[in-house]
Amino acid sequence: MDVTATTTTPTPVVRTAKPVTSNYETFLKLLTTQITNQDPLSPMNSDDFAVQLATFSGVEQQTKTNDLLAKQLAQNAQGSLAQMVGWVGKEARIAAPVHVDGATPVVLSPNPGLDADKAVLVVKDVTGKEVSRTEIPVTSADYEWPGLDTSGNPLPEGVYNMTLESFKDDALLGKTEVEYFGTIEEIRSSSGGVTALFSGGIEVSTALITALRGA
Repeated sequence: MDVTATTTTPTPVVRTAKPVTSNYETFLKLLTTQITNQDPLSPMNSDDFAVQLATFSGVEQQTKTNDLLAKQLAQNAQGSLAQMVGWVGKEARIAAPVHVDGATPVVLSPNPGLDADKAVLVVKDVTGKEVSRTEIPVTSADYEWPGLDTSGNPLPEGVYNMTLESFKDDALLGKTEVEYFGTIEEIRSSSGGVTALFSGGIEVSTALITALRGA
């Protein structure tokens, strides 16, 4: 499966308690207005008033619970960040777009099909155009891909997507993502969780890291 990436850091989706707070404030205003403007000769039924007060209390409690949960999540994220700060400078194995600088080989960790007798590395640029198709050893051992195009020339510096096609008797068995080892340049924490930053602006969740080793 192709994954498209840009060299800019993606902006995480931030979810806040604003909708709940907004509903809470709106409910309070409506209830106050209703009580203020009720007909003195036909006041609000006490049962209805009790129900609305119970609803008010529930909304208020939900708002407080969401605020507390947000604080706890922030504390957990900071704890994870402190634990992972030692990862900076280490090599992590991920399945993600890869930055090619035109000079440094990329250490791949391919996973060909069990019955495959041929494995082909397919590389595409961020537009989806195929730029390289290379047969590699049918093994899960590390493989240094030199970053060359189909003609054997160095690819321009940029971000590329990789897939591995597994064949048996020239019949395609399937396509899989290709993991590779990249050096972690930075660990970041945001409302979206803890992420690792790699060369070329590649940023992935630390949950997607499947192996870690010294550089």
